[in-house]
Amino acid sequence: MTSPPLVGRLAPSPTGGLHLGHARTFLHAWLSARSSGGRLILRIEDIDSSRARSDSIKGAITDLRWLGLDWDEGPDVGGPNGPYLQSLRLDRYSAALDRLKAQELVYPCTCTRADILRAASAPHLGEEGPAYPGTCSGRSVVDALKLSGPYSWRFRAPDRPVSWNDEVLGPVTMNPGRTVGDFVVGRPSGEPAYQLAVVTDDAAMGVTQVVRGDDLLSSTPRQILLYQALGLTIPDFVHLPLVYSADGKRLAKRDGSVKLATLRERGIDPRSLVGQILRSSGPTDCPEHIAPRDILQHQYAKWPSSAWTLL
Repeated sequence: MTSPPLVGRLAPSPTGGLHLGHARTFLHAWLSARSSGGRLILRIEDIDSSRARSDSIKGAITDLRWLGLDWDEGPDVGGPNGPYLQSLRLDRYSAALDRLKAQELVYPCTCTRADILRAASAPHLGEEGPAYPGTCSGRSVVDALKLSGPYSWRFRAPDRPVSWNDEVLGPVTMNPGRTVGDFVVGRPSGEPAYQLAVVTDDAAMGVTQVVRGDDLLSSTPRQILLYQALGLTIPDFVHLPLVYSADGKRLAKRDGSVKLATLRERGIDPRSLVGQILRSSGPTDCPEHIAPRDILQHQYAKWPSSAWTLL
């Protein structure tokens, strides 16, 4: 029997211009899909209405096209799994949340960030702050009808290990019930949280491989819990090493000098940039200047083996 074709995705957030870190991740996601004869979907993750910018949507598409990437489905080409902007898919997230409510796997939470910090006896030092202490976990779904103020919906994270085989990191085991606790899947604004939206969309679009930076590693066990709770097929995960600036800091969208739009405006040849990305990823016989489509004729490191520090 032959395995079904790989379905990958590019999922930029329009909260600022794409930078070299995005370019490296998206190039390898593209190469993985194209080298296996698979399909690729472009999805714009614009559910954060407070930060999403409409001009950044067009900018992301322009940046990716300039780099030499293409896709089979997306907001500019259409396809059977649209719409391809998350802001147009809110009904799907509401339906997924309703399924979790029906199983009493979520509860309404009125805690603010300040409340959680005050309640934390041993703050978790990660980027997401201390683990949620379970202050509101005694509530049931119906208790939301009694609340007069704003509240979020939290998923009940079980205290158990979640394991998967990452294509770069190998076997990984994490316990989100302890590291982050019950996590938010629906915001007081009515918008879905990142974890629920991504799981809902990847499953609905038939995505079988998720390629992203290892800064999102802690999201994976939470998403696996949601896949399991919703009875959805779990994709393969690939977490790539990040790109750092010369001073050792992780690249951010505010770093204008490494944005693809800036490099494009300077007249940089995108084939040169692609060649640099490949050389940063491991041994390759590719030329220094090469278009993504031409890489498929060469041997290349499928996944970066280490972080890339810009000089």
